Amino acid sequence: MYRFLLTPRWWVINLFVLLSIPVCLFMGSWQLSRFEDRVDSHQTRQERSEEGIAEADARPLDDLLPLTQETAGQAARSTGRYDTDHEFLVPGRHLGDREGFYVLTPLRTGDGRALPVVRGWLPGEADPARVPAPPAGEVSVTGVLQAPESQSSPGAVGGALPKGQVGIISAATLVNLVPYEVYDVWITVQRAQEPMEAVPPVAAAGTGLDLKAFQNLGYTAQWFVFAGFVVFMWYRLFLREAETARDLALGIEAPAGPSGPADPPGPAAEPSPVREETAAAVPGTASGEKSAP
Repeated sequence: MYRFLLTPRWWVINLFVLLSIPVCLFMGSWQLSRFEDRVDSHQTRQERSEEGIAEADARPLDDLLPLTQETAGQAARSTGRYDTDHEFLVPGRHLGDREGFYVLTPLRTGDGRALPVVRGWLPGEADPARVPAPPAGEVSVTGVLQAPESQSSPGAVGGALPKGQVGIISAATLVNLVPYEVYDVWITVQRAQEPMEAVPPVAAAGTGLDLKAFQNLGYTAQWFVFAGFVVFMWYRLFLREAETARDLALGIEAPAGPSGPADPPGPAAEPSPVREETAAAVPGTASGEKSAP
């Protein structure tokens, strides 16, 4: 009864099912692992934020470049001199529910490039007179490595700003304001000079429990549902074919149409003997002739 499974049509169906289920399960498992990686990175960043960075764990800046999702948020160390002639204020930045501004000072490194360093945050309107001077001479600065900002970054301010202010922390913004090359990353110092407060690090885009993380979780469920749907459809097709094969084995055929086939024409009706006897009893009508008046 199950010989239909050996037909070419069912060979194709079975092959499709055998290939589709592992693919769906693999893709679902991969999306789930992506979600778990984002959860782990989010927890790691929270622990780092709560414990603070340890200067002993800081790595040289060049060892953490180019920036990746793994190196973003790690402690970086760089040596150089602060360029006080090109210090910038970054307005419209919040610390908790308070609004204020960042203090950004380029650190000139040994190779001539500058590393943007956010030395701290101050409340209120951006005012350079309130900013304490950075340490003079050569210094070793340790901070949390951050990805460059863009127009969509939280707190980013586009458009023209007063002289000495920038709205976006990135090399593309600073390269036209300073006479040297700038690293396309920045660090935030976690031990700020008073009266400044340290700026907490920001998770890089595509990391942590953001919308993309929950999209990975949704894709996980979709791929597993696809695998179950493939099995369900194969089972439905199998039952239908098995029922059809069983009916044929029992000699049961499906009706040709809603009204069924037309009945075959029967034999011609024979004349009734009663009528013949009546006709013979009337004179002149035995042969079908009419009697004379």
